[in-house]
Parts: sequence; C-alpha cells; structure tokens
Amino acid sequence: MKIALVTGVSSGIGKAIADELTKNGYKVYGISRKNGEIICDLRDIKSLHVKIKEFLKTTDISLLVNCAGVGVFAPHEEISFEKINELIDVNLKAPILLTNLCLRSLKKTKGHIINIASVEATKHSKFSALYTATKSGLRDFSLSLFEELRRSGVKVTSINPDMTQTAFFDKLNFKPSNEENTHMKPKDIAKVLIQIVTSQLVVTDITIRSQKLGIVKK
Repeated sequence: MKIALVTGVSSGIGKAIADELTKNGYKVYGISRKNGEIICDLRDIKSLHVKIKEFLKTTDISLLVNCAGVGVFAPHEEISFEKINELIDVNLKAPILLTNLCLRSLKKTKGHIINIASVEATKHSKFSALYTATKSGLRDFSLSLFEELRRSGVKVTSINPDMTQTAFFDKLNFKPSNEENTHMKPKDIAKVLIQIVTSQLVVTDITIRSQKLGIVKK
C-alpha cells in the first residue's frame, strides 16, 4: 500500500485530497492542528521537525502533499508582523522543511511531491503582495526542485487553484460567488491530483480555473 503524507487535512482542499487518495488505495497520514494522524501546528517548526523525523523512522512515504495554507489580502502596511510570519511559516517555510525531511524516503519509493500553490502565484493582484510572495515562492521551489530531482525518479508538481469554496474565505472580506461556473469545489482539485499521481508523465505545473470570475464582497 502506498503511503501519503498530507498537510491541512482538517477541511477544504486538504480533506478532499485525503478522502480521494484513500478511495484510490493510499494510506493517508494527515498533518493538522485540529485533527489528523499527526497533530502539529505548522508554525511550530521545532515540533514539526521532531514529529516527522520520528514518523519517518518506521515509514517510507510515496506521496507528500503540502496543502495547508492561510491568506490575507490587505494593504501591506496594515498587516501585523504576526500575520506576516504566519503566512511565511505555513505557506512557504513548512512545505520547504517538510520536503527536506521527506526527500530521502521519497527517493527510496521514487515518489511524488505535490505543492498546492495558488493562481495568485501566476499573476499580480492588488492587496495580495504577501500572499503572492509565499505562493509564488512555493511554486518556484517546486519547479526548481523538479529539475534537481529528475534523475532520482521523484516527481514534483505545483497545483495552482483559482477560487475554491472552502473555509479559507471565512475570515476574509470576500468570497467566491455562488453562481454557476464561478468557483471550484475542493473535490475538483482532488480529482485533478489523482489524475496527476496516476500518470506516467510528470505534470510539473498546472493552473485550475473556473470558466467565469465571480467574487462577492461581504
């Protein structure tokens, strides 16, 4: 049985990915602050290091999915130092460190790393400088890492979703429209991920978008 390690499994895209992987024969170990096989706050780098090192002593993984993410969209001078650090830690630092910890295991299994970035990593939007910096950093990390790992047999993919109906927007001042074809569901992203991990080819970078743009201000 293939083993997957997935962050952000408590809700949204991460939960949908975990569910879909389970349906497709994976044993999924989730990393989450709220629930999961490995309870860990990704902002607590020391704890993350200890728990994952211990986990990997007895387990080799075939798939690492860095899905956990947080967002803020505001004038940069209004964002607190605490929030800046949170976005960098969760969106960028944790995936890079998790990959560092898991690579020896993934090389053994000739596994796959999938980083859930964002459509914002491919463009430039007002009030998105911080979020875009973390997600474009993650995307570029993925693309460069693929070049490094090609000969090892490890695949690397960046998935860049557009607006998806999740709890991500609960604390923001906007959300996706409910109108048809203006948003995606978490299961849509999960199904694309399954297509990617079951392909003999390597999808290094894919942006998934709804046909129409629909944003509702709260």
